[in-house]
Amino acid sequence: MSDSDVKLDQPGQGRLAHAGPDHPPVARAKIGVVIANLGTPDATDYWSMRRYLNEFLSDKRVVDYASWKWQPLLQGIILTKRPFSSGKAYRSIWNEEKNESPLLTITRDQTAKLTARLKTELGDKVVVDFCMRYGNPSTDSVLTRLQAQGCEKILFFPLYPQYASPTTATANDQAFRTLMKLKWQPAIRTVPAYFEHPAYLDALAASVNETYAAAESRPDILVASYHGVPKRYLMEGDPYHCQCQKTTRLLKERLGWDDSQIVTAFQSQFGPEEWVGPPTVDHVAELARQGHKHIAVVSPAFASDCVETLEEINEEIRDSFLEAGGEHFTYVPCLNDRDDHIEALAQVALNELGGWI
Repeated sequence: MSDSDVKLDQPGQGRLAHAGPDHPPVARAKIGVVIANLGTPDATDYWSMRRYLNEFLSDKRVVDYASWKWQPLLQGIILTKRPFSSGKAYRSIWNEEKNESPLLTITRDQTAKLTARLKTELGDKVVVDFCMRYGNPSTDSVLTRLQAQGCEKILFFPLYPQYASPTTATANDQAFRTLMKLKWQPAIRTVPAYFEHPAYLDALAASVNETYAAAESRPDILVASYHGVPKRYLMEGDPYHCQCQKTTRLLKERLGWDDSQIVTAFQSQFGPEEWVGPPTVDHVAELARQGHKHIAVVSPAFASDCVETLEEINEEIRDSFLEAGGEHFTYVPCLNDRDDHIEALAQVALNELGGWI
């Protein structure tokens, strides 16, 4: 919805029927639904990558070391070198046609389909939009625009099935920072972890079954690979590791498999401290050395394919498996804008909108 589409009540009209003539116009009341994804650089050049990485790696939810210790390292060594390697990774998966990252393309497609799905149920009562925690469109710009369009209630939907401090929590943090600046704050609800929702599990299981059915041979084992976190987070009460383990178990039960057919691993580790494991890149190589010639990898923590799946899993982790003696590597795409995934998101949203609609 553009600003020109916003319907305003003038003094003496609608909501302002009894207002004085000097009352400012007010947008007609609506409910906003905002899906929030991790983020994306605007381009793959050095300075675009540096801006994006600086915002991402300066987030205390992502790297919680003391600023006096972390920032000199980040601003010096890391942001001097890492934009080159990260830019190369993004270029290998970049949507050249639209000149944007796949994450941005997919999130926009998800938003369009969710808009259509909720419109069939709720008509024009709800406005659906999306934002990124890092990069554009920013959380601040989207929430501010929705409030100006008359969204007096907003359902903020971090697109992470499992809760984690560096994903769900930081997305919520940013939403509330925006509210701190608004004269007229909308009421806001945040969507909790939804990894146990039956429709999400159905979509996840269907994606695995469809990928297996299309493969030339059946994989020996399925690796459920989740983004890693330091083990310290688990010890400090972050439920992410436990929710990932439960997701794998629930997926296994949905598929009707036994324990030998699926394993859990964690990717994207960096830094010196101990992380939850086993590391995906090492574990797939070990599976190859154990004689597993064909494996599949699924990413249940990612709602949309991105650099961590399209480049890290389907390139780096694939190479690790093949170089260790594996022969066939099958990647199960994220749920993206599959119809059953959109239905799952719609069901979660409709449940959380209870009492508002």
